[in-house]
Amino acid sequence: MSQPESTHPQVSNWNVPNALTTLRIVMVPFFGWALLHDGGESTTWRWIAWALFFIAMVTDKIDGDIARKHNLVTNFGKIADPIADKAMTGMAFIGLSIVHDHFLPTWIWWTITIVVLVREWAVTFARLSIARDVVMPSKPSGKLKTMAQALALGAFVAPFGHFTAGFLVWWLAAVLMAAAVVLTVTSGLEFARDVVRHRREAPVRS
Repeated sequence: MSQPESTHPQVSNWNVPNALTTLRIVMVPFFGWALLHDGGESTTWRWIAWALFFIAMVTDKIDGDIARKHNLVTNFGKIADPIADKAMTGMAFIGLSIVHDHFLPTWIWWTITIVVLVREWAVTFARLSIARDVVMPSKPSGKLKTMAQALALGAFVAPFGHFTAGFLVWWLAAVLMAAAVVLTVTSGLEFARDVVRHRREAPVRS
């Protein structure tokens, strides 16, 4: 059920949440470079890529909490925050599809990447298109999807497969990724249903 957007006093874009969001955007190319360095074969650079990904996921949670707690929600944040999230996870999906580590067939990685990116960006654009009229709250399925994606991607970005025992972690990550893909599709369909319902119920503007 959509909820009317609450009215906030004018807030400066120069605040901590927006700074953290900007930091995540700036980190994306460095993360991608670290992940793809030496074709993904460098254990050191894979750990660096994992550290950057971990920092991005943590700051995503922190900046959202700060913005809500201290009423620092801005139009810049509404636009930049989802872009930062999708850019980082998108880079992770694309990077892992390129290196693929001979763990999963390349076609499986690219199929997952295309399905996830189409869903994520479609939902992001749809959410932004109605942001002036209504805030579509995150559903439990969407939050669970985000967590499953982050955990699975983080496990694959780390070079666990470079060690014999580490392949167990990647197999567990593969199961989690499968669950994340299912949640990605189902939560996307749920969001599309809510958007259609909102547009039908929205009053016609003169």
